[in-house]
Amino acid sequence: MDTPYDTAAALLPLVGGPANVTSVAHCMTRLRLGLADRSRVDEAALRALPGVLGVVDDDTYQIVLGPGVVAKVTPEFEKLAGSAGELAARGAELKERRRARNATPGKLLLRRIANVFVPLIPALIGCGVLAGLNGLLINLHWLPGVTGALAVVPSAFLTLIAVFVGYNTAKEFGGTPVLGGAVAAVVVYPGVAKVTAFGVALSPGQGGVLGALAAAVLGTSIEKWCRTWVPATLDVLVTPTLTVLGAGLATLYGLMYAAGEISTAIGTASDWLLATTGPFAGLILGGLFLPLVMLGLHQALIPIHTTLIEQQGYTVLLPLLAMAGAGQVGAAVAVYVRLRHDTSIRTTIKSALPAGLLGVGEPLIYGVSLPLGRPFLTACAGGAAGGAFVGFFAMLGDKVGATAIGPSGWALFPLLAGNRGLGTTAAIYAGGLLTGYGVGFLTTYAFGLTRAPSPA
Repeated sequence: MDTPYDTAAALLPLVGGPANVTSVAHCMTRLRLGLADRSRVDEAALRALPGVLGVVDDDTYQIVLGPGVVAKVTPEFEKLAGSAGELAARGAELKERRRARNATPGKLLLRRIANVFVPLIPALIGCGVLAGLNGLLINLHWLPGVTGALAVVPSAFLTLIAVFVGYNTAKEFGGTPVLGGAVAAVVVYPGVAKVTAFGVALSPGQGGVLGALAAAVLGTSIEKWCRTWVPATLDVLVTPTLTVLGAGLATLYGLMYAAGEISTAIGTASDWLLATTGPFAGLILGGLFLPLVMLGLHQALIPIHTTLIEQQGYTVLLPLLAMAGAGQVGAAVAVYVRLRHDTSIRTTIKSALPAGLLGVGEPLIYGVSLPLGRPFLTACAGGAAGGAFVGFFAMLGDKVGATAIGPSGWALFPLLAGNRGLGTTAAIYAGGLLTGYGVGFLTTYAFGLTRAPSPA
C-alpha cells in the first residue's frame, strides 16, 4: 500500500467496518481501536496485510503498524470510520461494559495510570533532548549566550509537569480536567514554602508527580461526591469550590508530605538496588521488560521514571530496561541469518529492524520473535545480559541514566547522563547494547529456532 489512506482503507473492513468501530487512538507504534463486536474481526487477513506487524487483543484492539506510520494512518482511519463525536456516541456504553468484563482492578489501575502519562511522552522527549544538548554545550563552553535561554525552554515544562499530570488524571478518572490541574498546581506553587506540615516546612514540588496524581484522584472523588447532593442550580458554584478547597487542603497537609516520602524512598531504593545487587538487578529488569511490553504494561513504569528524573536529574532504570530492545535486535538478526530462504520473515525483519535499533521493540516482537516462539525467550536472554552488564558498572559506582523517557536503543544516546561524565556513561551504555546484541544473536542462533533453514 502506497499511502496512509490506502492502509486505513484496507484495515477498516477487516475490523468489521465503520459500524463496528467505537473509538480510534494511537500510541507510538499501535493503532488502538474500540470495537463493538470483536468476532467480526478477520484476524488472519489482518495479520497477512502488508504493513501490519502484529495485533494485540487487549482492553482495546491494537494493530501494530510501527513508529511514524501509525501517526499517519490513524487520522485517515478515523475519517473513514466516522467523526470523533460519532465514534464516542457509539462507544460510550460499550467502553464501560468491556472494562468491567475484561479488566481486573489491578490491571485497570495500571492502565489508567499509564493513560495519564503516555500523552506527556512527546513533551518529555523534546525537553529531555534539549536539556541534554544544553548540558553538552555548557560542558564544552560553547555558545554561552544561548545556554541560559536554552535551559529555560525544557525546564518550564518539567517544573509544571505536575499540573499536566493533574489535568490528565482527572480526565482519566472521570472528573473535570481543569479542576484536576488546579489542585495539582498546589504541589508546584512557590507559596507552599510558607506552609508547615507535620512540623516541617513544605517545599515547592515536594511529592512531584505522585503528589499531583494523588491530589487529582482525590479532587475527582470529591467532585463526584458533590454532584450527588448539590442542587443543579448551585452545582456550577459549589462543586468546583469544594473540590479545589478539599483537595487543595488535603494536598498541603497530607498528600505532599506523604508523596514526598514515597518519592524519596523510590530514589533511595533504586540507588541501593543498583549499588548492592547491580548485575542481578540489571539481569532481572532487562530480562523481564519484553514481556511487559508485550502486555502493554511497560507504560505503568513512567511515574517511577518521572520521579527519579525530578529527584536526580535522570532515571537509572531506563538504560537497564533498554537492554531488552538490544536482545530483541540480536535475536532478529539471528533469525534473518538462519532463515535465509524465508523471504516473508526476512522482509518483516528488514522493515522492523530500524525501529528496533531505535528502541521501538513492538514491530519485532509481534512480527518476528513472538510468532516464532523461542526467539522471544532468547531475546529476553539478550536483554538480561545487557542489563547485567550495565548493572555491574552501576554497582562499581558508574551510574548510567536518561534525562527523559520515551526513546531507547541508539536514540537514547542524546539523553544519557551519569555521574562519571558523558564519555564514560555513553561507553557503558554502548557496551550494554553490544552485549545484548551479541547474547541475543548467539542464543537465538544456537537454540532459538526449532526448524532448520528451508532448502534453496
